[in-house]
Amino acid sequence: MSKILDNNYYDLAISNTLIQDFRSGDNITWLNNEFSLLHVSKSDKQPCDLGEYPYSLFSALFTPTSVIDSAPEAICNTQQTKNFTLLGQGILVGIVDTGIDYLHPAFRNKDKTTRIISIWDQTRQDGVVPAGFTFGTEYTKVLLNNALHSADPMILVPTTDENGHGTAIASIVAGSPTEDRSFSGIVPNSELIVVKLKEAKQNLKMIFSVPEDKLCYQESDIVLGVRYLISVAQRLKRPLVICIALGSNQGSHDGRGILSLFLESIVRTPDISVVISAGNEGNSNRHYFGTSMYPPYTKDFQLNVGAQDQMFSMEIWPNLPGRLAIEVSSPDRETISLIHPSFYTCEKFTFKSNTSVVWINNMAFERGTGDQLILLRFMDPLPGIWYIHVQSTDNEPFSIHSWLPSGDLISNDTFFLFPNPDTTITAPGNTWHPLTVTAYNQLSGNILNESSRGYTRSGLVKPDVAAPGYQISCALPGGSYGTLTGTGAAAAYAAGSLAMIFEWTQGKGNFTYVTGEQASLMLIRTASRNPAYSYPNNIWGYGTIDVFKLLSRLSDDM
Repeated sequence: MSKILDNNYYDLAISNTLIQDFRSGDNITWLNNEFSLLHVSKSDKQPCDLGEYPYSLFSALFTPTSVIDSAPEAICNTQQTKNFTLLGQGILVGIVDTGIDYLHPAFRNKDKTTRIISIWDQTRQDGVVPAGFTFGTEYTKVLLNNALHSADPMILVPTTDENGHGTAIASIVAGSPTEDRSFSGIVPNSELIVVKLKEAKQNLKMIFSVPEDKLCYQESDIVLGVRYLISVAQRLKRPLVICIALGSNQGSHDGRGILSLFLESIVRTPDISVVISAGNEGNSNRHYFGTSMYPPYTKDFQLNVGAQDQMFSMEIWPNLPGRLAIEVSSPDRETISLIHPSFYTCEKFTFKSNTSVVWINNMAFERGTGDQLILLRFMDPLPGIWYIHVQSTDNEPFSIHSWLPSGDLISNDTFFLFPNPDTTITAPGNTWHPLTVTAYNQLSGNILNESSRGYTRSGLVKPDVAAPGYQISCALPGGSYGTLTGTGAAAAYAAGSLAMIFEWTQGKGNFTYVTGEQASLMLIRTASRNPAYSYPNNIWGYGTIDVFKLLSRLSDDM
């Protein structure tokens, strides 16, 4: 078995400058021009391996950022092009998600052939591996068409979308219209490149205290998926819009993760645009912000732990120049005494009065950022209110951010008692120049309560814009239709808008050199802005996407 698939190996992200120090057989998987994976065998895996190996070497865990409703009653057409005939002709749309139901009519032409260029299914190891990669199976357009015209398509192309999220996202961007026009994607003449992500390794879930049955994906596989999309688009020499409707609450929340850095680099090249969902953590009560400006420079906050959450993690990121020690008390007030910052120490604490186990890494220097990070991981925690006490080791003022996991990695019964809805943009939505999209209810005009809010931890303006994200009509596996709600749906809507821009610029020859960053700025400049608000702000960004206004302005300026 390939080491990238083998749970006996950790996949650690290292700089490419170090490859020669470790290269041996298949120990290395190349990610991109900056990073590769080093596959390290570990027989006795345990949580304090994070400590032996730095936090920054492990991939973050990502979850989908929209909720499917299979009831079709609320379906409304997403097509918004009005008088413009920009339907995505010649544009490629890239989806890295849970897969796609390639049999669905939403992904076929009128002659019943597929509109999918290729699918890389990372979960299947029984077919041809795509060129330049080391695992998974690639299904080309020829194979897909052969399958569609066969008596049993799944024999020839056995890829599926068990979850449905990837199918829904792809259809909102690029779904073919139904005969009665009750449904259509934003750019139904575009073509799709799809990556079905494999689930995160169990050893990575163990490292971050995620239950084995929780659905999540690892950062390194998303990076590989994006690289695959780019390789196909560059081979075909066609513009590409990448939609990432996944998010993570791990990391420093300021755009410095491996995936974030990769996306930041590619949007500065011509013909590639990236749109990212902002996340749905605005009302989840999973972010805490606190300050201590006066002696004795301490801060206390509380975490309510639900009975069903047997495993989870919590991260505390002090802002510069804060340097903190931490004390933790269980609901029955048994206390872990002050843990001071160190470089490599991971300490395991087993409570005497209950079954709780807590691992604490108080990292004085988190290598990926240079910041301090306090990582807490809970196993069988006593339900109830836990008490967190932090204090400055240098007798100085400080401020902190703390985040719990995103999505359904924990239940709604685990939350901070005095949460802060701001600074809840999930990674990679806190990256600098890709387009980060939040969601609003297009029927009421209000922001969705769950939509994550900015700004980033470093003060960068995010989200960039808002797009419709409430009960957006979509295709679902099995040939059915339903709706999708959340910032993932809004990101898909925005991806269709960017595809229109690329068709107008490159496709119609109006501009021959447009980067993804420049295309995003076009949307930002022409966003609709409510005179009751000041812009940019941490809820709406620069306003709501208005493609008709943009295209009208572009036409007037020619």
